[in-house]
Amino acid sequence: METSPSHRFGGAKVIVTGGARGIGAAIAQRFASEGAAVVILDRLRAEGEVHAAAIGGGFVQVDLRDVRAVHEATTSAISSLGGVDVLVNNAGTLRFGSVLETSPEEWDEVFAINSRSMLLTIQAAARAMIDAGRGGSIINLASMAAKTGGEGQVAYAASKAAVVALTRVAALELGEHDVRVNALCPGYVLTEMGAGTRTPEQVALWSSYSPLGRLGMPDDIAGLALFLASADGRYMTGQALNITGGMVMH
Repeated sequence: METSPSHRFGGAKVIVTGGARGIGAAIAQRFASEGAAVVILDRLRAEGEVHAAAIGGGFVQVDLRDVRAVHEATTSAISSLGGVDVLVNNAGTLRFGSVLETSPEEWDEVFAINSRSMLLTIQAAARAMIDAGRGGSIINLASMAAKTGGEGQVAYAASKAAVVALTRVAALELGEHDVRVNALCPGYVLTEMGAGTRTPEQVALWSSYSPLGRLGMPDDIAGLALFLASADGRYMTGQALNITGGMVMH
């Protein structure tokens, strides 16, 4: 993975949920490489601690299904950093199930992890940002599925659409405090999530959907996340940005 020699985030305090691996790990690494102090929140203790140590950051274990645990983990991360300038809500889960097959319990679990946890982390981080009076940036990972749906992914697609709506409302309400809130809508990205359910033939097929002829990599998403958090993205808020290699163009 290439890193930038710049230190545009020198002194910045960054929290990344789901930062133990995949897209979150790439985002955490890129922020750290550009001078930020980073704390990773994740349920995967061993992987999270190893990656946090590798980038010189901190780690807090959390089960995002647990309301109290999410609040405590987020406030603990803010306390250890001495504040927060950037919150990246990356953690999520993918569950397959059709409209007719998905149970209420499965629906609730997906929403608890993919949507409700973001509300909780935003509440804690935004309060800290407002109290500090320096503004801040919140970046929520949604999905291409939020805009296009996804056959056999009813709970996942709906939860990611909720992330987009949460992002827009938070942007409207927090803008007066110079807290910017944006969402990323990645397409197919080669990460550990879903690795066991895709075949080489599927990868080739999905790659053909992109004018660029390939699937996304975690660092592709990390680059856009850092742009949104940087001074270059200071006039962007309330957006749900496609990063799909051209698979979605609206």
